[in-house]
Amino acid sequence: MNIQFKKGILELLVLSLLSEKDRYGYELVNEISKNISISEGTIYPLLRRLNSDGYFETYLKESSEGPPRKYYRITKDGEAAYKELSEDWDKFLKGVERILKGDRK
Repeated sequence: MNIQFKKGILELLVLSLLSEKDRYGYELVNEISKNISISEGTIYPLLRRLNSDGYFETYLKESSEGPPRKYYRITKDGEAAYKELSEDWDKFLKGVERILKGDRK
């Protein structure tokens, strides 16, 4: 998949997954990687930026498999951003589909 496509959609995917439940970074990578090939190095800078933007908050939770994990919890600002990005994505997809199908009305 084109890397520019990935960069543009990762924020929406992360917010979508966090709107379902709190998750830790590696879990986000695994969930997204089930459908789109990404690396941990791609997601962590995005998580730092979204955190500084106030879209989610973090907390540590003990893990039976090693050190405590940093979990991400979506905030009201994050939910609002997710809603706006989802609406933008839907409009974008519809526009692309119209062009690809030759329906340019």
